[in-house]
Amino acid sequence: MQGRPNAATPPVSRGQAARHDQAARRDPVAWRLAEVPAAGDLAAAEAFCRAVARRHYENFTVATRLVPLRLRQHLANVYAFARWSDDLADEAASPEEALVGLAAWREQLAGCLAGRPQHPVFVALAETIRATGLEGEPFSDLLDAFEQDQRRTRYDTREELADYCRRSADPVGRVVLALEGCRDRELVSLSDSICTGLQLVNFWQDIRRDRLAGRVYLPGHDMARHGVDEAMLDEPAASPPLRRLVADEVEWARRCFDLGAPLVRRAPAALRPAIGMFLGGGRAVADAIERAAFDTLSRRPVVGRMRKAALAARAWWGTLTAARDGA
Repeated sequence: MQGRPNAATPPVSRGQAARHDQAARRDPVAWRLAEVPAAGDLAAAEAFCRAVARRHYENFTVATRLVPLRLRQHLANVYAFARWSDDLADEAASPEEALVGLAAWREQLAGCLAGRPQHPVFVALAETIRATGLEGEPFSDLLDAFEQDQRRTRYDTREELADYCRRSADPVGRVVLALEGCRDRELVSLSDSICTGLQLVNFWQDIRRDRLAGRVYLPGHDMARHGVDEAMLDEPAASPPLRRLVADEVEWARRCFDLGAPLVRRAPAALRPAIGMFLGGGRAVADAIERAAFDTLSRRPVVGRMRKAALAARAWWGTLTAARDGA
């Protein structure tokens, strides 16, 4: 159910309304970013996945320049699967419709894993699975998370939210490591910490957007501890208690980044620059939220293009320096 504005909320100016619109705006869905090709054409399917990744997610374009050419198409295929899955969940008219769409998509995944892909995204993903030996569990976990979003819209504790992140975010990092044959349990754990942190800062960026979708990811116990109720999420700007709560949650995300940081120097060499960039990007989002005084209701804090380019350069240079020093 969509959140109902607080009747006591004062009128907002045109500028405030524009900022609220920016904070609530959703990205275009995958199937509107490029023409969906006919089934069975691998080259066209791979081109579609590249287009979805490039046009939907600017960070992807930067990150793929930091990995060897042999991995770029595989990353696009994985991203297109995750993006299409997410859009099926978020763009449906009702939770029931979303669950029907996700169930059909899960059947498509089963066919892909059995070597019988049909949808173009799965035609491309099947080639990635064939070439790299990826397992089906991370993809199934992602679908579990999208289905969970249709059934559950509130979380009482951080432990419950972290369990959700285990399925909504951590599988992506596990897939990326597995593209280079890395399934080391300690490195996977480091990756999980980074991915959970990335999911958390995304939550704190998107408080208004999620509220309009009927979801609140701020843990209920934390809200109560800071004296925050859901009506405060409908205000045009964050109240002091909400700002303190968001500051607390951002600090949690930063601890996740710190726990996962050793992965940047311990992951397979081909992945280190991209991992470094995503870690730096997550920290930059946390810094952007802090610069906004932890108010993500009035405007969604983002990392600018120049900052992203600097992060990419730093990630690449840091990897080269580490390799040189270790030689």
